[in-house]
Amino acid sequence: MKIIIAGGAGFLGDNLEKYFTGKGDQVLILTRKPKRKNELYWNAKTVGEWRNSLEKADVLINLTGKSVDCRYTEKNKREIYSSRIDSTQVLQEAVNNCLDKPKIWLNASSATIYVHSEKHLNTEENGVIGDDFSMNICKSWEEKFFTVKNEETRKVALRTSIVMGNNGGAFPKLKLITKLGLGGKQGRGQQMVSWIHIDDFCKAVEWIINNENIQGAVNVTAPNPVSNEEMMRKLRKQLNIPFGLNAPVWQLEIASILLKTETELLLKSRNVYPEKLSKTGFEFSYPGIDETIDHLLKT
Repeated sequence: MKIIIAGGAGFLGDNLEKYFTGKGDQVLILTRKPKRKNELYWNAKTVGEWRNSLEKADVLINLTGKSVDCRYTEKNKREIYSSRIDSTQVLQEAVNNCLDKPKIWLNASSATIYVHSEKHLNTEENGVIGDDFSMNICKSWEEKFFTVKNEETRKVALRTSIVMGNNGGAFPKLKLITKLGLGGKQGRGQQMVSWIHIDDFCKAVEWIINNENIQGAVNVTAPNPVSNEEMMRKLRKQLNIPFGLNAPVWQLEIASILLKTETELLLKSRNVYPEKLSKTGFEFSYPGIDETIDHLLKT
C-alpha cells in the first residue's frame, strides 16, 4: 500500500510508519521539517508540491495538531483549534483536486469528545458529547472533516484515547512519577482512564483500513477502562514501588502551572468503549491494563 501520514513526525506517526514499513508498505510523511527521503515539506495550511503524493494513495492519515499538553491561554487555544481545522481543510482541498483520490482517509480526533463520566460507558452510538473547550475542538474538527463527502474516499475519525508506549505519550511520565514515589491517585482517583497499547493502536488502524464497512467516528481504545486509582496501584505493584503519594486537586493546580499544562488531562474521566472495533471482530493483544503495563515494562 501507499500510505501518506500528515503530521507523522510525532509519537503516533513514528510508530505507524515503523509498523507499516515493516509490512512492506510505502509510507510518506508530510512534515514541516523534512530530513529523510520519504519526508515531504508541508506547512499544514496551504497546498504545495506534497499534493502530488496523494495521487493513487491507498491511505491518507492526518495526525496534525498542536499538543493539548499546554496551558490553555487564548493564544494556545487558537493554535490548538487552527492547527486541526486548517490541516483538515487543506488536505480536503488537495483530495478534491486529485484525479485518483485516496481510498481511505483517517483523521485524528480524540476520546475527550465525550463528557466527564465515571459511570456511563461511552460508545460511538450512545456516547454523550458535551460543551467545553476540549469537546468543542473535537466537534469542530470532526464537523470540518465530514462536511465534504467524496464517493471515492472512505472517511474515519479516530477518537483515540491515551496511547501507551515506551517512546512517547503518557506512559514514560507515569512510570517516572511512580518511581519517584509520587504514583498515588490524582484528585479523587475515581476518574476513569481509557487507554490503548501502541501496538493495538497500529493494529486497529490497519483493521480499519482493511474493513470497508467501518466508517464515521471510531473509538480507538482498549475495551476495559480503569479508574485512575486502580491504574496507579497496578503500576506501583509492577514496578515494586511500595508507596505512592496522592495528589489532591489543589496540588495538581499548582503543579500544572509550573509544568505549563492543564489538570483536565489528569482529572477528566474518559470512560470509553470501542464498540465498532469489537463488533467487527477486532482482537486486542492487550485488552487489560495489567498485560499492557507488564509488556511495556519488559520491552
